[in-house]
Amino acid sequence: MNATVPPMHAALSVLGTMAGQYLATQGQAAQPPAPVNAIAQQSTRNATRSMCDICHVRPKYFDGKKTHSYCGKACATAAQSRRVPNSKPKASKTVKATRGLCDCCHKQPKYNDGTTTHSYCGKTCAQKAKVAGTTAAQPIQLSKSVQSSLHWMLTVLTRSSRSSPVKNGCLMCGKAVKRKGHFCSQACTSKAEKSAPSVLEVPQGHDTFKSVADQFKTSWRHQTPCPTVRRVHKVITSPASIAKYEAYRAAVEARGNFAASGRSAGNENRRWHGTTRECNLGDSGNGTLCSSQTCSLCCIIRTSYNLNLFGKKTGWGRFGHGIYTSSTSSKSNDYSSNVNPSGLKAMLLNKVVVGKGYKMTQDNTSLTAPPSGYDSVLAEVVNGGSLNYDELVCYTNDAIRPSYLVMYDA
Repeated sequence: MNATVPPMHAALSVLGTMAGQYLATQGQAAQPPAPVNAIAQQSTRNATRSMCDICHVRPKYFDGKKTHSYCGKACATAAQSRRVPNSKPKASKTVKATRGLCDCCHKQPKYNDGTTTHSYCGKTCAQKAKVAGTTAAQPIQLSKSVQSSLHWMLTVLTRSSRSSPVKNGCLMCGKAVKRKGHFCSQACTSKAEKSAPSVLEVPQGHDTFKSVADQFKTSWRHQTPCPTVRRVHKVITSPASIAKYEAYRAAVEARGNFAASGRSAGNENRRWHGTTRECNLGDSGNGTLCSSQTCSLCCIIRTSYNLNLFGKKTGWGRFGHGIYTSSTSSKSNDYSSNVNPSGLKAMLLNKVVVGKGYKMTQDNTSLTAPPSGYDSVLAEVVNGGSLNYDELVCYTNDAIRPSYLVMYDA
């Protein structure tokens, strides 16, 4: 008897055989993916050895002590008589035994090349069947769940055979993105939108990761070492919320014609915002928003910024009742805090419609809107002013949306 076959190899052998049969049912050439390395080649050889010597469909029977040459009694009996047993202890076993024998001679087992079980035992029977006009038996029909598992297995094997991952791949499926954005197709875009509100982690090799991390580093202006960015997550906002933001941006652009002067529509900019995190969102790759109504971080990601919550934690604002952001990451870091112990801190990078900004250098805590004719307040640092670092204040909820969750060393 053969030596005991490791369970993983047995599983691979079953999936390998079923994959070949499934591809045959789809009219595709049963081409196995190129071996990734010597381990994959050894797995293919183990796959052949671990299958029943008669039917080559089911794995050899293991009784807890040794591995037998056949999958069960039906194939063992067929091996002795070299024919399908007349007795039918179980109909299912008889069918499986029949499937395992050559469709022409019905005596020899079907040939298995390590990936596919063919219809005949060899070239002689294959030629005889061709001359006689005999059609090959229909391949085994697989259930939808098995088909799904096979697709997953083949996808993993195909990806693992690549020399390197796709740069700037789709955040949903990893495939190459041929258009502007983070998703390769409308299908992946729709899938992401259906998950909103949520966050999707951006791989470290992605250009988006580099862009966000570089902005964090270059905008750190305090006299302290800049922490290392460990993770970047794309914030997925609902289409309805994005539509409101874009409508506001379009209205501001119509008034200011910023694009005509080479700026972005609505004079849109990316600005930082630090806030309180009660949960472990972002830690160890955790991308699940918590349900706490007082976790400012998750509330902002879930419903964006809300002016009705102004002052509940800070109690006041230098420039009145508004939503505060900054181009200085270290400034926003002063407002980033964890309720639970963590080795990382969280900060949001937002897209903000600046429009026409009103420059201010001194506090004005009574503001509830920008001065007439302006869309926001630009608090600037000057000698004799009240600020050490810049601030941007907008006074309407639809002027801002969170874009990225940035996790960095605490």
